[in-house]
Amino acid sequence: MSDLPNCPSCDSSYTYEDGSTLVCPECGHEWIVGEVVEQDDGLVVKDANGALLTDGDTVTVIKDLKVKGSSLVVKVGTKVKNIRLVEGDHNIDCKIDGIGAMQLKSEFVKKA
Repeated sequence: MSDLPNCPSCDSSYTYEDGSTLVCPECGHEWIVGEVVEQDDGLVVKDANGALLTDGDTVTVIKDLKVKGSSLVVKVGTKVKNIRLVEGDHNIDCKIDGIGAMQLKSEFVKKA
């Protein structure tokens, strides 16, 4: 059994050493042993593959999405730049070229 500390970002117990740093395979967080880590109790949003998303990221749509109240469709592979994370069911606020401002669910995108 390992005596390595849990990940300070996602509290995973599957951390491992990589040189002088510790790495979490679940969220990708890296930190130095003995380093004081500030806890950010902010919004945690993960894409369809489990990668953490942050404001300003670029994501790719992984499923055709019908735009409610319109005949428009956001096609698979559409890149969405400069996203903003918000609270709620549709937790990504963005602008899509040719469609305009809209909100997406993080389960239908992957980090680009």
